[in-house]
Parts: sequence; C-alpha cells; structure tokens
Amino acid sequence: MKKIELLAPAGDLNKLKTAVEYGADAVYLGGESFGLRKASKNFSLDEIKYAADYLHERNKALHVTLNIIPHDKDMFGVEDYIKSLYDIGVDALIVADPGMFMKVKSVAEDFPIHISTQGSVTNLETVKFWASLGATRVVMARELSLEEVKKIIREVRNEIEIETFAHGAMCMSYSGRCLLSNYMTGRDANMGDCAQPCRYKYHLVEEKRPGEYFPIEEHDEGTFIMNSKDLCMIEHIDEMIEAGISSLKIEGRVKSEYYLATVIRSYRMAIDEYYKDPKNYKYDPYLLKEIKKVSHRDFTTGFFYGNAGKDSQVYETNSYIRGYDFVGIVRDYDEETKIATIEQRNRIFVGDEVEIFGPKIKHFNQKIDKMVDKNDREIEVANHAQQIFKIKVEKPVKPGYMLRMKNNEE
Repeated sequence: MKKIELLAPAGDLNKLKTAVEYGADAVYLGGESFGLRKASKNFSLDEIKYAADYLHERNKALHVTLNIIPHDKDMFGVEDYIKSLYDIGVDALIVADPGMFMKVKSVAEDFPIHISTQGSVTNLETVKFWASLGATRVVMARELSLEEVKKIIREVRNEIEIETFAHGAMCMSYSGRCLLSNYMTGRDANMGDCAQPCRYKYHLVEEKRPGEYFPIEEHDEGTFIMNSKDLCMIEHIDEMIEAGISSLKIEGRVKSEYYLATVIRSYRMAIDEYYKDPKNYKYDPYLLKEIKKVSHRDFTTGFFYGNAGKDSQVYETNSYIRGYDFVGIVRDYDEETKIATIEQRNRIFVGDEVEIFGPKIKHFNQKIDKMVDKNDREIEVANHAQQIFKIKVEKPVKPGYMLRMKNNEE
C-alpha cells in the first residue's frame, strides 16, 4: 500500500522547516507572483531554490502555487517564471486556470501539474478531462462528499492522483471563487488578496430606515451569517486513507510555526498509527485535544458526510478559540545537565507550568523552578521578544521542541 502524503503549507523558510520537522511529506508554497496568498511572506526564486534543495535532501517534495485566476495583464513574465521553477527542480505546480495550465505545458511539457481546488473540480468527467490533458493530480473541490471522492478515485486511480483538504479554514463561497472581498474592499480573492468579509459582523438595515440596525438573530454582537467553522478530519483518517486519496492537505500558509507544528504533528501521528495495523486502527482522542491547543474556530467535517448545514457555521462570533499560548522554542539541550536553551515567544515567569512537545511524541508537563538568561544570570521573567533563557527540564528535549502554556481565555 502506497502511503498517503501529508501535504503542509509554508509561508516562509522557518515554517517550511517546521513543517518538515513535524512530519510533512511534502510542502506547498507560493512565490512572489501568481499565487493565491498575498498575506503570507511568500518566496523569492532564491528561497524556492533553497527550499527545493532542503526538501529533496530529506526525500520530501515541493509544490509551488500558480493558482490565481489571471487577467491577460497578470500573465506578464509567467513563461520565464515557469522555466525558472522547472530548472530549480520544483516537483509540481498547482494551477487553477486552463490558460495557466497551457502556459506551463508550452514551457515545460513534462512539468507535473496539480489542478487547484480553485479549479472547482466536482465530478468524474472533469477529472478525466484534466487527466487527458496531462495533469498529474486534481485537488478536489471542498464541496464533495467522501463517498463522491471514493467513487471518482475508483474510476481514475490508474490515471491521476486525487488530493483533498483535511484541515483548515473553509470558504463560504464555492472553493474560494468569491467576489465579495473585491466588491466590499477592492481586494481580489481570486488574485490572493481576500479580506475575508465573510467573517465580518453583520446587521440588517431596512431601506427606508437608514441608521436603524436590526440583528438578523438576537445577539448583542451582531450575526456572523457567513462565518464557517474550520475543517478538521483528524477523527476520520482511516476513512480518508481507505478511500484511496493520494494526499491530505493542511490549509494555512499564513499560520504560525506553532500552528503548523501542532496540527501537522497530530495528523502525522494518526497516519503513522493507521499504517502500523490498518485493520485494528483506533482513533486517539488525544490528537484532537492537541489540535485544539492552537488558535482555531469550532470544527466541522464540511461536506465530507453530506451538505454542510447550519451546524457548519459560527453565528455568534468571528473570534478564534485560544486556550494556550506558544511561549518558547528549544534551541539547544545539554543531556548531562538537563539544561534547555529556549527562545522566548510569549512572556513566561518562574513558577509557571508549561507543556513541552515535539515531533511524533506526546507532550509532558514541566514546572519552571528557575530561569537564567543567556549570560547565566538568574531572572524571574522572560518578557523580551525572542529572548534567550535557560531552564532545567526533567525529560530530554531536542532543538525544535515547543513550549506552550494554558491561558485564561478558555
């Protein structure tokens, strides 16, 4: 059985390395042009070259997005860009538009192309169409049920790979094909600059009563009528693998290192546990509890088990649930003294109790009895951004392990 790919986002090189360290099999990212996430830092060609080399040295794959819905003016320079990505050794391009697809084919016919979820592929015939043109993978629209995905895979498993999203923000529109942001703010969602007006607070105004705002439902904060819950399929990993899906995709190129580490770690652990003994696999509730320790909205399974109904929306608020703070990352560890060198991410005091976690392991708790700064002077608090400090930890840790602490927001 070929193992399912765990595909992670990366908004910069640090996030890419975190994704790999915490278990991603492949990473997708955007360059400085032609991609759909202007809010992430994105990668220069030199950085993409570095990323490709870094990933290939570790037997990982690199996918680059060219998934804008372009006007003619947006195509300027795309041929040179595609050639550069081909020469770098990028493993696949993610494309949504047929015109962009043809550009890639004209520049490098053998360049693997994945059809983006922005392509809104929802049926077997469209999958076969893209396969006939030479696409190597289709990222299915998020509006399909798992049963629909399974039926398509049965028909095309020898022709083309199928990828689906498994985790992350959902769009109120059809696989992101939305003009609401453009209309309200002038920021084009189909060019990577969505202002997410579906998360805004709304009231109803009657035409002849200007200035009188009526709540669509009775709530002091207004009504968030288009605010979707986040997709989370961690409880259904076995079903997704057994459906024949080639790649599980995590959404979030603008998310933090802490978010990526936490989410990727849980999905990696679930996938690995499944392959140890598929017939006797049992979902571990610990993994969802871990995912809930990052900033998130309430979760939904989206359309995978039928139409996403009223329970897939959050009507009360557009805020995130944030019960834990990311407070530090391990930079060094001395096995003899048990002293860990930490780079601060949020304020932390002597006497605090933290949770420490790393790739593929369950977390452990550690009370901070003493802290010293980088010059070994005792301190009571680490409150400067990225401050280096040292603590004693009872269990061995490695560089890249993360520290989090429960806050009072739950």
